Amino acid sequence: MARTYRSIYFYIGKEFLISFLVAFLFFFFIFFVNQLLFLAEDILSKRAPLIDVFLLVIFSLPLIISLSFPFGALVGALMAVGRLSSDNEILALRASGVSLRRIFLPLISISLIFSVISFFTNDYFLPRGTVNFGKLYRELIYSNPGIELESYTVKHYQDSIIITGKVSENQINNIMIIDRTEKKERRIIKAAWATFNRSMEQEGIVSLELENVFIHTTDNKKKREFEYIESERMIYNILLKDISFSIRNPGPAEMSSLDVYKVIDEKEKGFRKKIETHKRELMLKKYNLSQEYFAARELLNEKGKLPDKNLNRLRHYLEEYLKEKSRKITDRVLKLYKLEFHKKLAVPFACFFFMILAFPVGLFTRRSGRAVGFGIGLFVSIIYWGMLFAGQTFGLRMDVSPVLSMWMPNIVIFLTGVIFIILRAKR
Repeated sequence: MARTYRSIYFYIGKEFLISFLVAFLFFFFIFFVNQLLFLAEDILSKRAPLIDVFLLVIFSLPLIISLSFPFGALVGALMAVGRLSSDNEILALRASGVSLRRIFLPLISISLIFSVISFFTNDYFLPRGTVNFGKLYRELIYSNPGIELESYTVKHYQDSIIITGKVSENQINNIMIIDRTEKKERRIIKAAWATFNRSMEQEGIVSLELENVFIHTTDNKKKREFEYIESERMIYNILLKDISFSIRNPGPAEMSSLDVYKVIDEKEKGFRKKIETHKRELMLKKYNLSQEYFAARELLNEKGKLPDKNLNRLRHYLEEYLKEKSRKITDRVLKLYKLEFHKKLAVPFACFFFMILAFPVGLFTRRSGRAVGFGIGLFVSIIYWGMLFAGQTFGLRMDVSPVLSMWMPNIVIFLTGVIFIILRAKR
């Protein structure tokens, strides 16, 4: 009679899902608390409405969930297999004729489902959450500008830079503003303190009342001429549209993979044009160098000596040619988008690669299966996160393939898992 493994699959799958739920909630709590503390420092301390803060947290959940799935799958698998191994249930299944491949099948199947869920969360819900987060944050700034002006920060806006000291309730100590006048002259405004002038505020404007003001203006035409002004009081208005403009648009990390791919395609077209332009410049410099070389050789044949003027010009063309030839054409923004594109695939599907490692490692656990599995899982998670960060850094700063940079952590996990599987097979 054909043997059915449905009950065994269900039992192992249930054990894994229970352990995964515990691990997932652990990582979710860690990331959630980190986000909550960030919002509490930036928004709750400025007395923003609790309902708005709650919505901001909700809009941040897709990122938290997409990160919690891979690490939860790793730790959950180690805990589940470790528990089954320490209680000799793996041994009992093997004695009953159930192969390790059969035991592994429900784990790897569930990990693939988790990979798809993590990818979908990161690719579909994250961009929408980011857009809604930005809209709500802008509305909060319009109703409470103090959210944006924090203690000891440098804020860049369209035409100005605001540097703040200690901010307490309605007052900003030691504020400095760098902007331009109506004549486009560079101006620096320094004040001992500033307060939000609620009485003079209009719709779409933040009004600051500066005290003990010192103003330094530079003449654009006569850069050595300066103008100094001292004043006891000054009203400085900031357009809220400038503040909201400073909130950056969603970057590649907050975009869907399809949108990132479209941006990459557009930027690669521009990059290819840049390379073609560089090649044409190089050919032109090479032509000028060859012309100077033949002209210099003719002079040598006629006079027996090359004048310093011609020699210097030949040397100049040679230096320009070598400089242009050694120059590497790179596009840092294009690299960043490529790295984020592959990261959007590598991190969710780490669930699958983690399972390749977790299963054989869990089989080696003999005592305190869950506790040991949890500890090993945390250690591997830290190592993986470090490799991911290093890969992104090297991929951005060095001439390393974005594919290799982002997939290398998964490759290392996979190869390590294969080694443990071989060791287990020899036993």
